[in-house]
Amino acid sequence: MINRIVLVGRLTRDPELRKTTSGNAVCTFTVAVDNRTKAQDGTKTTSFIPCVVFSASADNVSKFARKGLLVGIEGRLNQRSYVKSDGSKASVIEVLCDSVQFLERREAVENEEMDIPPFDDSTPANEETKEENVDSIEITDDDLPF
Repeated sequence: MINRIVLVGRLTRDPELRKTTSGNAVCTFTVAVDNRTKAQDGTKTTSFIPCVVFSASADNVSKFARKGLLVGIEGRLNQRSYVKSDGSKASVIEVLCDSVQFLERREAVENEEMDIPPFDDSTPANEETKEENVDSIEITDDDLPF
C-alpha cells in the first residue's frame, strides 16, 4: 500500500501552534491548491487541504510561515473520527506532514499584501549589484557537474 501526498499551494491563514499535554508542538494550517478541473463556467476551482505538522517542524512553520506563503508539502493522508460536542460523529481527512518547504521568501508575501511587487530574481543585475552580491561567483560551464 502507498500513502504519499505531495502538494504545492498557499497558506489560507496563519498557522496555529498548540502543545500536547506532553509538551509536543502541533501546528495546523490549510493549504489552497488549484485543481486541474474547472467549474462549468470555466473558472478555476481550488481545494482547501487541512495539514498538520509536529515537533520542531511545527515550531518552524508557526514562526516563519504566514497567510499567502507558497509551500511545498510532503506527507501522508490521514482520516480520523471524533464525537462533536452535540454528540454527533464527525470525520476529518488531513495531511500529516513529514516535510514542509517554504517556496518563497516571507518578505515577498508581506510585500504582496502591501501591494508592493516582490523582488524578481530573474532581472539582470547591474555592475553595482554584482559587487554587493556575495552569493554570485564566476564559473565556466565546463566546471558545472551537470
